[in-house]
Amino acid sequence: MIDSTRASRRSSELATVRESGRTTALVIGGGINGISLFRDLALQGVDVVLVERGDFASGASAASSHMIHGGIRYLENGEFRLVRESVQERNGLLRIAPHYVKPLQTTIPIYSTFSGILSAPLRLLTHRSGKPKERGAVLIKIGLTLYDTFSRDGGSVPRHRFLGRKKSLAELPALDPNIKYTATYYDASMHDPERLALDVLQDGRAAREHAYALNYVEAIARRDDEIVLRDNESGDEFTVRADVVINASGPWTDLTNEALGESTRYMGGTKGSHIVLDHPELLAATQGREIFLEHSDGRIVLIYPLKGRVLVGTTDIEADPREPARCTEEEVDYFFDLIHHVFPQLDLDRNQIVYRFAGIRPLPRHEDTAPGFVSRDYRIEVDRSGTVPTVSLVGGKWTTFRALGAALSERVLDILGRQRSVSTAGLPIGGGRGFPKTVRARQAWIQTHLSGAESRADELLKRYGTRAAEVWEFIQSGEDTPLGGTTVSTRELEWMVKRESVVRLADVVLRRTSLAFTGDVDLTVLNELAGALAPLLEWDDERRDAEVTATGELLNDAHGLSIPTTARR
Repeated sequence: MIDSTRASRRSSELATVRESGRTTALVIGGGINGISLFRDLALQGVDVVLVERGDFASGASAASSHMIHGGIRYLENGEFRLVRESVQERNGLLRIAPHYVKPLQTTIPIYSTFSGILSAPLRLLTHRSGKPKERGAVLIKIGLTLYDTFSRDGGSVPRHRFLGRKKSLAELPALDPNIKYTATYYDASMHDPERLALDVLQDGRAAREHAYALNYVEAIARRDDEIVLRDNESGDEFTVRADVVINASGPWTDLTNEALGESTRYMGGTKGSHIVLDHPELLAATQGREIFLEHSDGRIVLIYPLKGRVLVGTTDIEADPREPARCTEEEVDYFFDLIHHVFPQLDLDRNQIVYRFAGIRPLPRHEDTAPGFVSRDYRIEVDRSGTVPTVSLVGGKWTTFRALGAALSERVLDILGRQRSVSTAGLPIGGGRGFPKTVRARQAWIQTHLSGAESRADELLKRYGTRAAEVWEFIQSGEDTPLGGTTVSTRELEWMVKRESVVRLADVVLRRTSLAFTGDVDLTVLNELAGALAPLLEWDDERRDAEVTATGELLNDAHGLSIPTTARR
């Protein structure tokens, strides 16, 4: 057990990497794809260092629609390989990460029978949107039938079903009565993307003694065969040599290559925004399903329940990765319009928005291709012109992170002249190992592993999966105090600092917990958490107050909150 807060995972790993100055593979970018590669390489016995300029999974990976899906609309793009891989990976994640990835019943409201039949082939051939054409029942039926052929996985995923207006409204009475049909099929939701990414990361750390992952460390330059890194906490710079460098920095791939002295034009990401509403009537109207529909502009959008709230998204707007992505008031109007389109009787108010977020998708450069038709597939670029090969990842999405990590690892292993020794296909992720999947199994597991946790047991199991047993043992081994207005305690915060590389207050409210997402953060909560973190991270009063102010400003600017930014002790 770690006895000193100075010996936190981040500080000890940072000291080791700085002292060594050497690794086999250096991964730049701590989003889900860089993390997946990190895990895969560590499992192959490769010494690997991952660096992320912010917190883990704080960029594009934190701005997803919380979906693990096969991408039914990719069929219209002709991306059959991607659809096949996506549904296989979705089905696989339901098995290997059941603590975070759950089946999700999805319903499509349909307003016409034949619309889109003539325009769909043209869209497939040209990849230009043209004038939006609504997809009618026949086209959706064809798509879902094809989707079933990719998606069945031995029958574990139910086939789609169609209902007429009368039966549709009987099941979902708040739907627009003007619908003609509904189509229902299954995909999967991802309840805690940032925690899933962290779980994959922890697996990589555990797999190899010399696998180190550093948040708040940025790659800023290349000097011959050395990469210059900067600790964004202290400002100190140091260098690391590697046999291969992998750029997995998502939408910022070209900017990272530029910092390393290379000129590339791989990326052309688009902005996607979302809002989260505390709206009991809308929550009830969904009946626990995702509502997946085509808006009037031809954009596919979604409404679905998550954590007692309703998530609504997303847009697809050209974006500059040099600028921070923000959900605008115009996008909120767009979301409200689409909600009214589906559930016309419901009243909406901006005060019901408890959280909003936006991010840039790591899409390839697409010139005049319409944003909705830009490929969501990935490719790997290798530059051997320098003394050290540089591998750049272009594209990628949450659903395929495991397969992408394996493919990227294969390329790296080939460069290193090494062979794969471990497959990640079917390999459980972190707290998904032995996760109880039935009510009875859950009760038995809690009784065995979380005895004494009482009201905290469900929250711990949801947050950590079966890793909760280890967390609870740690909590019980010291003095623990609940923190008012939160779902965490002082001892659990200590766990997060020591084992999960928490560096800043924002790491806790945005990524180690769902406090911000569910609208449960205010100035009192920030002060409470900062006060508990201060002795763990050795903050003086000035740093503690600065953390409260900075986190409040971030929540206000990036996530639409209205928190006073003056700390109170």
